[in-house]
Amino acid sequence: MAAISGGGAAKNNTTTKRGKPKNKNEDQRNLLGLVTSATSLAHSFLSQNDLLLLPSQTLTLETLLSSASSALSPLLLLSPPPQPPPPPPQPPQECWFRRFLSDTAAGDSRWRHAFRMPEHTFSILLSILSPFLTSAIPSIPPNYAVAAAIYRLAHGATYKAVGRRFGMDSAAACRAFYAVCKSVNDQLANLFEFRSDMARIVAGFRWISLPNCCGVLGFARFGVDSEMLGPNAALLVQALVDSEGRFLDVSAGWPSTVKPEAIFRQSKLYLGVEESRELLNGPAHELGDGIALPQYILGESCFPLLPWLLTPYVRSNEEEESFGASEKAFNAVHSRAVGLVGTAFARVRARWGLLSREWKEECREFLPFVVVTGCLLNNFLMKCSEPLPDVNAESLRKEEGVQVCEGQMDESGERIRDALAAHLSRVSIRR
Repeated sequence: MAAISGGGAAKNNTTTKRGKPKNKNEDQRNLLGLVTSATSLAHSFLSQNDLLLLPSQTLTLETLLSSASSALSPLLLLSPPPQPPPPPPQPPQECWFRRFLSDTAAGDSRWRHAFRMPEHTFSILLSILSPFLTSAIPSIPPNYAVAAAIYRLAHGATYKAVGRRFGMDSAAACRAFYAVCKSVNDQLANLFEFRSDMARIVAGFRWISLPNCCGVLGFARFGVDSEMLGPNAALLVQALVDSEGRFLDVSAGWPSTVKPEAIFRQSKLYLGVEESRELLNGPAHELGDGIALPQYILGESCFPLLPWLLTPYVRSNEEEESFGASEKAFNAVHSRAVGLVGTAFARVRARWGLLSREWKEECREFLPFVVVTGCLLNNFLMKCSEPLPDVNAESLRKEEGVQVCEGQMDESGERIRDALAAHLSRVSIRR
């Protein structure tokens, strides 16, 4: 019996070894069939649920499906999978935005997810921009043009993705985007209120212990992929903001190879104070003891100290401990105030995702135009009392590459800064 059992086992092993070899090509076709079927189901899920998913989810899923299709295409040519039965014919689907309008009502949170504003605020913006858009791009309804442009600005979507959602081709989506940006720059320019609302601006800074202050000046960097500008290439944007983070003046589009002081001296802000004398010519504020404090703005250390532009006290690392009480008080208040510029730009990037990405060299000339659009829309939404976007600590990091301005100190600027520093020191002691 033992011999028979052993012989049976040997026979079975022989049969296994001589069995039909596995067909690898057939297995590959089956696997490709499964992947193709899964991709098709994902496409179907996306088309049936695009009104329920967040824009970030649909854009990510579209990108993944596009990558999967591109990777599968050459494999399908070499080893086509078994053909599944053809799907039943589907009725043509209206574009996403038309269905969105039919499916949403006033107060629907999906408006804020898609366009960074509720429906009623979108309607206000549309009413302001429509007259210009009707003549500029008559082939595109104004509500579609504004919605498409805001969607691209909010989510950084490609023109192809935008066009698919708003029933237009990529070229039309591009025309709509830049037409809306131009209309925002033209029609909302009055929201840079430095010339028109000085009383409100000064009152706001008074609440943070800065009498007669008219703004805070700083820089932000927007990355570009440019060999011409070298490593860490960027465009610099100089901005003046108020105590609430509204933009009062913006000068955009300067290459990162240009020094901040050179940018400052060529800006309309500088010319408006130094040459035309149109700006910062309001009444002085009495600090006491016969000291009058003129209107001024605060600036980072990369700017020159001037009678109307007060920068922080700066010394070498070895001498920092030699700061007196008034100098420390001034620098502390100054540092908090200058942080308003970083916070304002962080909010712009958080709200408008297109401005948080690196731009290609061929699109560089349009970036300043889009930055100003984002800043104006930031002011517009603040004016409409829309909630501010949350910003994290990483987005508030100080801009790199900003150096201390060199050159001789302005004596009048030093006296005014010393007077304000003494005032701030007394205020901090009383507290």
